Amino acid sequence: MDIHEYQAKELLAGFGVPVPRGSPAYSSDQAVYAATELGGWHWAVKAQIHAGGRGKAGGVKLCRTYAEVAAATKALLGATLVTEQTGPAGKVVSRVYVETAEPFERELYLGFVLDRKIERIRIIASAQGGMDIEDIARRHPQSLLQIEVEPAVGLQPFQAREIAFGLNLNIKQVAQAVAAIMGCYRAFRDLDATMVEINPLVVTKDDRVLALDAKMSFDDNALFRRRRIAEMRDVHEEDPREATANQHGLNYVGLKGDIGCIINGAGLAMATMDMIKYAGGEPANFLDVGGGASPERVQTAFNLVLSDPGVKAILVNIFAGINRCDWVAKGVVLAAAGLRVPLVVRLAGTHVEEGERIVRQSGLPIITADSLADAAVKAVTAAREHVPA
Repeated sequence: MDIHEYQAKELLAGFGVPVPRGSPAYSSDQAVYAATELGGWHWAVKAQIHAGGRGKAGGVKLCRTYAEVAAATKALLGATLVTEQTGPAGKVVSRVYVETAEPFERELYLGFVLDRKIERIRIIASAQGGMDIEDIARRHPQSLLQIEVEPAVGLQPFQAREIAFGLNLNIKQVAQAVAAIMGCYRAFRDLDATMVEINPLVVTKDDRVLALDAKMSFDDNALFRRRRIAEMRDVHEEDPREATANQHGLNYVGLKGDIGCIINGAGLAMATMDMIKYAGGEPANFLDVGGGASPERVQTAFNLVLSDPGVKAILVNIFAGINRCDWVAKGVVLAAAGLRVPLVVRLAGTHVEEGERIVRQSGLPIITADSLADAAVKAVTAAREHVPA
């Protein structure tokens, strides 16, 4: 789960990370009021969307008067912002963040990610901030500093100092950078985050170190114990299908292919997607219905898959252990009535004979398969031959 910049800064500030003062706003009047409360004569009005590259897309406007704050807010609210991370459709701005704008001399990069390969938190820093980490790695690979945190002891202050000195900071700046680095680590650890990124981390003319921008992502599986984080979820920033799936306890990720997938178990789902690719097709989604797939749950899964207009065929692949093939078959038959795209079903495991009987006796034009490979080939063939009604 992602959150907005202002929410990330609020959380990080609670762990001692220095951030500029700011306030969210949902209208031009609120934005002007926020500016008066913040004081000063320089403000940044920032569009709040779950995507990077807002500055390049015109989503960050510097203002010197209250009239400029109002005008910038009116221009951003309701606008569709298209960045490299949003895709061509872009994202609609529903709120802005008004922040004090201070001059700075340097831009740095600081990121914390969960490296699943080594099962460690990896810290990445660079003296070249203000751009995507991919650009930094490509243009300035020599500037990258990396540290792997040993989970038994956590991040140590000497490691944070090593990063700070590696960024060529002076003694006064190092102390503040260490506070920012340690605070980010504690926030990452204590809030079940999967990513914390500050880009840029800036150094001001009076030697202060501030998190000028901040992004955080969290482990969805841990939200049950992080109520405060869960309340920060903005479903309007998510794929509507993924938001609906989350409400029904389904795991759904939309892709760009044309073969809809309904599968139980994440591992089997990944294997099925691989087999579709191997057969020459493209999966339209990842969808794991889980171990307790009732007929109603399966029907909900069908509705999710069919909400993608690009789907030309559906592949249902169920290996029932805790689940039961007859339950799944009932859901498939219910959902398949009136279906306008080809449906391929492969069942295996608990009560498979009863499940296959339900499918056969339904009288519906359901294509059955005996194996995963057979199901993938039939699904790809059906998608190619399908002619929309």
